[in-house]
Amino acid sequence: MRIKTFLLASAMAGALIAGPAQAKQGDILLRLRTIMVAPNEKSGSVLPAFPGEKVAVDNSIMPEIDVTYMATDHIGFELIAATTKHSASGRTGTTGGIGKLASTWVLPPTLTMQYHPVVDGHVRPYVGAGINYTLFYAEDASTALETAVGKTKVHMKDSVGWAGQIGVDIDLNDRIFLNIDVKYIDIDTKARLATTAAGVQCVKLGLDPFVFGVGVGMRF
Repeated sequence: MRIKTFLLASAMAGALIAGPAQAKQGDILLRLRTIMVAPNEKSGSVLPAFPGEKVAVDNSIMPEIDVTYMATDHIGFELIAATTKHSASGRTGTTGGIGKLASTWVLPPTLTMQYHPVVDGHVRPYVGAGINYTLFYAEDASTALETAVGKTKVHMKDSVGWAGQIGVDIDLNDRIFLNIDVKYIDIDTKARLATTAAGVQCVKLGLDPFVFGVGVGMRF
C-alpha cells in the first residue's frame, strides 16, 4: 500500500512539474478554426431608382487559419487568413420582390495586437485590437436581378477599419490547445450595380460583422 501511495504521489508531482502548455516570448501559435461571419449590416437606400429600399446580407461559415507571434510573454500579434462568400438581398419593394441581388467573396486580412494576462495556466484568455483591410472580389449579379433589369455589372469598394477580439486557449496537452475566439470587424463599403434597364444603382453598406470561431491550435 505504501508503494502504491508513493507511486501515485510521484505521478501527481510529475504532472505538476510538467505544467501547462505555456505561451512564452518567441513562441508561434498556429490555429485552425471554423468561423461564422455574421454581418450586422446597416444599409443605405438603393439609389437612384429605388429610394427607401435597403438590402440584407447573409451569414457565412468557412475554415480559417491564423498565426500569432508572441513578442513577449504577454503580448502577441495575430494575423488571420480566411475568405467567405456572402449574398445581398432586397428587403422591401421592388428589390424585395427580386430577392437575391448579388453575391461577393470577401477577403478580410486582420492584424491584432493581443494581451495575454495568464502565462502559465491551462486556461489562457486574451483580448486584442487592431486593423482590418477588406477586399471584395468575384462580385456577381444574381439571375433574378438580371432577369428584372438586364445584364448587370457589380463592384464593391474595398474597406479599411478597426477590429477587436476576445478569446481563450484551453490546453489539450503540452502543445495542442482548443481555441474559442470572437471578433468584431468594422467594414464599410459601397456597392455599385451598373444595369441595362435601370442605369447605375449604388447602395452604402456598413457590414460590421461578428466573427465567431472555434478550433484547435499548436504551439511551436
